[in-house]
Amino acid sequence: MGNGDIRVRGLAARAGGWSARHRWAAVGIWVLFVVLAMGLGSAAGRVDVKDSDQLKGETHTAARIVEDAGIDEPAGETVLIQARGGGDLKATDPEFRDAVDAVVRAVEGTGRVTHVTSPYETKTISKDGRSALVQFDMRGESDTAGERVEPVLKAVEGVQQDHESLRIEEIGGASMMKTFDDAFGDDFKKAEYSAVPVALGILLIAFGALVAALLPVLLAITAIMATMGLMGVVSHVMPMSDTANSVMLLVGLAVGVDYCLFYLRREREEREAGRDAQTALRIAAATSGRAIVVSGVTVCVAMAGMLFTGLAEFEAMGLASLMVVAVAMVGSVTVLPALLSLLGERVEKGRLPFLRRRKRSGGTQDSRFWTAVLRRVLAKPVVAVVVAAGALLAITAPALGMKTQQLTLDQEFGDSLPIVQTYNRLNDAFPGGSEPAEVIVKAHDINAPEVKSALADFRERAISSGASRGPVEIKLHDAKNVAFVYVPLVGGSDQDKAGASLDLLRDEVRPATLGKVDGLEAPITGQVAGSKDFNDQLAGAVVPVFAFVVVFAFVLMLLSFRSLTIAVTSIVLNLLSVGAAYGILVAVFQHGWGASLVGAEGVGAIITWLPLFLFVILFGLSMDYHVFVVSRIREARLRGLATKDAIRHGVVTTAGVVTSAAVIMVAVFAIFGTLSMQSMKQMGVGLAAAVLIDATIIRGVLLPAVMALLGERNWYLPKWLHRLPDLTHDETPQAVAAPAARDDEGEPLKV
Repeated sequence: MGNGDIRVRGLAARAGGWSARHRWAAVGIWVLFVVLAMGLGSAAGRVDVKDSDQLKGETHTAARIVEDAGIDEPAGETVLIQARGGGDLKATDPEFRDAVDAVVRAVEGTGRVTHVTSPYETKTISKDGRSALVQFDMRGESDTAGERVEPVLKAVEGVQQDHESLRIEEIGGASMMKTFDDAFGDDFKKAEYSAVPVALGILLIAFGALVAALLPVLLAITAIMATMGLMGVVSHVMPMSDTANSVMLLVGLAVGVDYCLFYLRREREEREAGRDAQTALRIAAATSGRAIVVSGVTVCVAMAGMLFTGLAEFEAMGLASLMVVAVAMVGSVTVLPALLSLLGERVEKGRLPFLRRRKRSGGTQDSRFWTAVLRRVLAKPVVAVVVAAGALLAITAPALGMKTQQLTLDQEFGDSLPIVQTYNRLNDAFPGGSEPAEVIVKAHDINAPEVKSALADFRERAISSGASRGPVEIKLHDAKNVAFVYVPLVGGSDQDKAGASLDLLRDEVRPATLGKVDGLEAPITGQVAGSKDFNDQLAGAVVPVFAFVVVFAFVLMLLSFRSLTIAVTSIVLNLLSVGAAYGILVAVFQHGWGASLVGAEGVGAIITWLPLFLFVILFGLSMDYHVFVVSRIREARLRGLATKDAIRHGVVTTAGVVTSAAVIMVAVFAIFGTLSMQSMKQMGVGLAAAVLIDATIIRGVLLPAVMALLGERNWYLPKWLHRLPDLTHDETPQAVAAPAARDDEGEPLKV
């Protein structure tokens, strides 16, 4: 492209040019899009993932039977009555019986419960005779039972005050829902709300001006708002969830701010280099705008990997994240140039006097720290590669022993809440009683003699096989020809032992009893079964998801940079970044190294869904920095600089923006690392650690060292690949900043 031809071929450059020329139209279209998306989403309403869609396998079959039958399982509650400490009281003693009767009267007196059963009827008395259970169901819908359970809890507390020699505590679906809502209900929302001011504060320091700092936050928030509306529309095809909404917000804020930051910093840099406002904007559109498009498409592809899991929750998270990245990307290359064109010099308004920026020669904001680091890295690239790669592999090493599982209640929340201690006491006295396996039996006639006989045999064999110590409860729904069989599993809260008991039920007890009745369905569900089915399905999804993300990211990098070497190194470096994040997670949460610093003592495992989730998210987000830095290096190389000089120029001139973007991401993710739930804490720490490693060791040391060693081989593309589509466009500031084109009357065309 010669100086006389300023025809810009890139999509981002053309979009930026059009938006800058039609400023009000571009802003108006964006505002209209956001308003329409929100309006359509509000009108359509959001369809959430149903229980029957959450998982495949037996858990799915059981949920489908219950839904098809129209049975709304009530929230079950249990009151544990137990002799304190070394007390000699037994369930047969008069005082104990009085307490049981008092509990039954108290909960019935609230009018909020139904089906109250005494332990003397149901035989729910522990082996040592020191514990007993009063069980009942909450009236009304189970989803909202937590809002109605308080009078029942108060009634039980009243009985406790009258019987000091006994421990009388309530636990169940409704009481746990209320307890956790009270303790942590606002926890996640506070983190979400605090993320925006944290990002704004960091941007203020980065730009030193209020208007410039507000632009990225404004773009991210409008992208998130539009995506929320789109999620409502899309949910009628693929159901969404609250978790998907939270992940979308997290990803939307991260990429929305990052993309705007990349664009805005480049525009300011070109103006400081002496370009006029129109030329600076044109250059930013052609260079940073293109990097944003390449990065955005790559992140979208990575997020699409979640669609291959077959897990409804993951599919919802993947689609929601994909949409917010696409919306933020489009906004960055359309409405942002229009706003910058409208604001002009006013983008510097609200300058903070104590943050005076120093203009360096050539207008670039070179980082002294990274200049010093890079000087050493490029002087001895072999040493830099060995040290940096060795450090990352050492950090990754603990990941080889990663243990994943669904976290138990005490692992998830610790023992800070009384109800967690109640959960542990209940499991000690009645192993598996707090989370029994549920056998959903569907028959042509649930009262047929052969069905009743099979149910009785199942109940007996469940105990005699050693899978359960009982009591096995059977609840019939005659009109629906469905029976619910509740089987406390031996192993209780020990996931491995409870899983073995579940296998015994599924593989031996069920075929020998219920399996002999023709036309009878008997899927086994429950917390342990759900966890096992989830793990099995997730394990089957790992290879397809990893392969999809890696292969498509490789192809996109190959097409975007037309270099086989850059495509390969980008994949390897990203995998190193993800591996290091895994290693840190295992070291902290599984082995407990430094766990006290983040409040993660005694967890001992990584939650099942996190490794795959982190891989997809991190692989996508890591591409942000990689594309941005390598684009700048390639741009300098096209201007005629030697490869080593191009590396130095590309890394040093992007250091400021990459550091700012990384600090924002780390700060936002670290907020989630402060939450009380260990699953959220693990997610926050994993994401924050990975981004920090990626922006420092990977982009600041390993990438320049590897590229310096490769030299001209960085741009290697085999001849047989030359037929691939050319998406490089080769925009450089010299080409874009050529003399302005003129219209038919000889007047300069305005941008």
